[in-house]
Formats: sequence, structure tokens, C-alpha cells
Amino acid sequence: MVDLQAQYQHIKAEILEGFEQVLNSSAYINGEAVKELADNLSEYLSCGNVIPCGNGTDALLASLMALDLKPGDEIITVPFTFVSTVEVIALLGLKPVFVDIHPETYNMDETQLLKVITSKTKAIIPVHLYGQCCNMEKICEIAKTKKIYVIEDNAQAIGANFQFSDGTIKKSGTIGDIGCTSFYPSKNLGAYGDAGAIFTNNEELAHKIRNIANHGQCKKYLSDFVGLNSRLDSLQAVVLNTKLKYLDEYIDSRNEAAKFYDNAFSENPNIKIPKRVEYSNHVFHQYTLHIGNKRDIVKNKLSEAGIPSMIYYPYPLHLHPAYKYLNYKIGDFPISEKMAKEVISLPMHTELNKEQLNYISNTLNEIV
Repeated sequence: MVDLQAQYQHIKAEILEGFEQVLNSSAYINGEAVKELADNLSEYLSCGNVIPCGNGTDALLASLMALDLKPGDEIITVPFTFVSTVEVIALLGLKPVFVDIHPETYNMDETQLLKVITSKTKAIIPVHLYGQCCNMEKICEIAKTKKIYVIEDNAQAIGANFQFSDGTIKKSGTIGDIGCTSFYPSKNLGAYGDAGAIFTNNEELAHKIRNIANHGQCKKYLSDFVGLNSRLDSLQAVVLNTKLKYLDEYIDSRNEAAKFYDNAFSENPNIKIPKRVEYSNHVFHQYTLHIGNKRDIVKNKLSEAGIPSMIYYPYPLHLHPAYKYLNYKIGDFPISEKMAKEVISLPMHTELNKEQLNYISNTLNEIV
């Protein structure tokens, strides 16, 4: 699905040079490379504050912890996402509340938000799934009217641009009150281990989140808040600093591969290619097709042909045993349930060549 080894060969010399500097300094946690990463990301995103942390789940957790929420407060998100989006809500004793997704973009259906917002609603967590932004202008308008926070789950869309109706452009993760991302190795901007970051232009929230991620300490050995141990190690920062320089090139490469797939499947009536929206570009963390109820058969046939594929995600969160206590049932979120059974993601990375793309697309067209 990704070829990290081939990508590494292009940047190997830079990575090893950076590793040697860290090893010589022995500053392994929150060292100079981490500070550089925060500055470099801040510049790339045009964001006032970037707080590196241990992983994307911690980024979401620390962000919610900074909002002074009480058990039972409600957080709205979608059931069609990775479990960490909801996991952190439950861990804090908050109540996850779901809205369904758009059937073509797989992102939050913002038209459903007003139906579920109550006096207990404190935040919305839109997930920029597969690499394209949710309709953040509408979501933020609703949140502002209702005086609730917006925390962007930007784990799959770093580098994407969102364009407002007045022409203003912002990077994904910097549009709401807080943005969270993961640098898991397979991400568009991936480390060589676990890593994450939090973005915000709110100075007060930035101060609190920065301290929460370091045991709640504003002063060494003196905790002002209940916190986490979620600091980024310097070796991972070296990898991310190196790759950040190439992120836009990586995005261009992914879009070239996506364009090839689009053209290859454009005449196949049984394959729906990813929809593009006018307000966001697509950075294609995943290239996900809607192919209907024979998806599992198709996946097996691709595997027989030596082609990897993945299902993101086979079980909508409201049907996970862990969240049975929320009392949702089959049929409550029909679009999410349908897509969990009918979408499939093809290989998508920066090293795909035309021979591979031809083989993948020709094989899939023969199967479907």
C-alpha cells in the first residue's frame, strides 16, 4: 500500500546526517530538531502555534483535555473514521454523538449537525478523511453560532488547502480552534515511528495544551494541570523535518497517481472514483473507490493477483462492541454502514510507477 523503503532511499543521506547530529547532542526528547519542526510546521501552515507530541491519538486527547469539559459533555463526530477519534472522547468520560457522512466525499454531513446539537454539546470533531477537507466554512459557522469548539482531525489531510467563499485559503488543521494530526509512518508526512502534533492560533489554548502534553507542567516538577507524557523524540523530528521539505512534491506525486487511476476507471460504470469538491484540494492519503456490495470478492481477487488493497473502515464506530453503551443500532447511520461494506482503497504513495499503475488498474477493470 505504501513503499517507505523506496522513499527513504531518496532522502537517506539527509536523514542519516540529522540522526548523527541528534546522537552527538544526546538531546533525544524535545531536542533542537523538535523545536525546528514546530517552527517549520508553523511556517508551512501559517499557524501561530504547533505543539509536537507522541502520536495523533494523544493530539486529540490533549486538545480535549484543554477545554475544561465535564463528564457527560457531548462531542459530535462521525462513525466512519479510525477509532481514535471517538476513543479519546470516551476516555475522558465525555459522550460521543454521531452524524452520518456524505455518500460521495465520505466526510461529515454538516447538514445534520443542527439536529444533534444540544445544551451539552461542547465541540465538533470533523475528520478530513482520505485527504480532502470537510466543509469547514459551514461547520465553523454552525459552531460559532452555537458557541462550541471545532477540533479538526487532520491525520489524513496535512497539506490540503481549504478555500472559503470569499477566496481566503487556509491549510487543513488551522481552520477550527484546534487541529490534530498523526505522523504515523504511512501518512503523507510520516515519521519512522509514532509521532503527532497539535495546531492552534489560540494562544491561551496553546499554552495549556503545551503543558498538558508535558505532564501538565508549566514549571519543571510543578504541575498546574493533570497532564500526559506525550513528547516527541528528536530522531522522529529529524525525519519529519526532512520530509516536510518534500511534502508538496509528495502531494503532487499522489495526485498524478490519482489522475492515472481516474482516467483508467472513468469508463467503468461499476466503479465510482473519488469525488473532488470545489472548496478543497485532495492530497490523497488514500485513493478510495466505491465499488458496491461485491467489495470483499473484489478484494480477494486483487490479492490473488498480487495487488494489496485495504478497507478503511470495515466497521462503523457505532457498531463496535466498545461503544454499544451509546445505544446506537444498525440503520442509524445508513451511509456510513453502506460505505463500510462497499469501499476499497488501492495502493497510493509517492513511488508508484506507470507499470504498477497499469497493472493495478487493468486488473481491477477486469475484475469489476
